[in-house]
Amino acid sequence: MAKVIVVTSGKGGVGKTTTSASFAVGLAQKGFRTVVIDFDVGLRNLDLIMGCERRVVYDFINVIHDDANLSQALIKDKRVENLYILAASQTRDKDALTMEGVESIIMELKKSFDYIICDSPAGIEKGAFMAMYFADEALIVTNPEVSSVRDADRILGLLDAKTFRAKNGDEPVRQHLLVTRYVPSRVEKGEMLGVNDINDILNVPLLGVIPESTQVLQSSNAGLPVILEAGTSAAQAYEDAVCRIAGENRPMRFLQERKPSLLQRIFGGG
Repeated sequence: MAKVIVVTSGKGGVGKTTTSASFAVGLAQKGFRTVVIDFDVGLRNLDLIMGCERRVVYDFINVIHDDANLSQALIKDKRVENLYILAASQTRDKDALTMEGVESIIMELKKSFDYIICDSPAGIEKGAFMAMYFADEALIVTNPEVSSVRDADRILGLLDAKTFRAKNGDEPVRQHLLVTRYVPSRVEKGEMLGVNDINDILNVPLLGVIPESTQVLQSSNAGLPVILEAGTSAAQAYEDAVCRIAGENRPMRFLQERKPSLLQRIFGGG
């Protein structure tokens, strides 16, 4: 049965769209038919990170308002089998989203996809509410800083009280914590919250830790989800998190500073 996963945080700039793109790619690589939807109407970025901005003809809002059908708006990824993208509108605003329209599209996608990833906009306004409303699971993305964690805590309250599952008395939305831009050395110096500190505040199971990496920005600018940059720490961390959400057991990495190898210490590559 199809799963709807919202990627959310409350705060902007924590890596929601980067996470949505990498999770969609990772799940598709594992053989699951996956679609990722951009809910950030008016400020879309998912198509840029996915490298398909020039292929957007019809978007999410076009389908909601019957200007196009779903098959016309879905963009098939050229690099990864089983992966599709539904872009947001760049010219409309959040008011163009309707609950009935979103529900209709989600129900239609459930017929042919295993995973539906909803890339939420920042904040707690209409777009974010719509992105989480029909979720079965939620990825709570936060940076290891107090303001980001506080905003994530506000989102947890909405997930518990304002979703379709909550209103119908169903099993709650399953929540996972993803900590991005993590630097163990700064945690040790007290300059950054550690995962234990964050868990004390949010009390959400830790799905993964994404280390701070310049590769994330470089990949985004190149229109390449960072999970495809095989061998980089960010790609490995996202792959681990994807495997965990798909039910695999993987040890948690990147919680400690990586020590340089002997050769790196000798030749200065560390």
